[in-house]
Amino acid sequence: MGKYKSQEEAEAAGVYVRKVQSFIVREGRLTKGQALAIESFWSDYGLDYQPDLFNLDTLFPKAQPIVLEIGFGMGKSLVEMAQNTPELNFIGIEVHKPGVGACIAEAQALGLTNLKVMEHDAVEVLKNSIPDNSLHRVQLYFPDPWHKKRHHKRRIVQAEFVQLLRQKLHQGGTFHMATDWENYAEQMLEVMLEAEGYENQSSDKTYVPRPDYRPITKFEKRGERLGHGVWDLIFEKE
Repeated sequence: MGKYKSQEEAEAAGVYVRKVQSFIVREGRLTKGQALAIESFWSDYGLDYQPDLFNLDTLFPKAQPIVLEIGFGMGKSLVEMAQNTPELNFIGIEVHKPGVGACIAEAQALGLTNLKVMEHDAVEVLKNSIPDNSLHRVQLYFPDPWHKKRHHKRRIVQAEFVQLLRQKLHQGGTFHMATDWENYAEQMLEVMLEAEGYENQSSDKTYVPRPDYRPITKFEKRGERLGHGVWDLIFEKE
């Protein structure tokens, strides 16, 4: 980035800076069922990226508070949350097509009407497509930990990113993170404690117990049996 403090500042000066991405698209093999779900039900569950703002009130049959999840994997817990809380609308963003297909297939099988998915870079979606002060909650569960120290700059929870999220949350909205990498949990906490305009929802200003609305995954259960920890952090926009 050099003398420029942010990507936006560099672009405004006409300087191209290669973006550091927090993900790598590992395009796994689509099953026939996943491909068929995308082909058949994209019009019901899919949202195409657009470089201008969505009218969030018209995306769903009912205008309700919106939860946005970044990186929903195969979508199992996202579908479960949408099923369990019909009073909320959910938008899931995932860059891996098999996960998108699996999520759509499961949502369609359950007849959900409060879930939409996108296959795109979440940062671009947030910057260009999501109105300010519009989100009830942003969820980031088990993001790529980029465990090698030289790759820590690729971790999505960074100062600039959390301020972008704050811009999109309505007042009192929350940013909920979960990770099974203690080092990443420590970095998340450090970034969030330094971030302007957020209040930690932990009683001791560290981590919170897993809230009931976040389903525990098979992967997480296996980790618990092996003695692995999971850390949840919830910060509210002031």
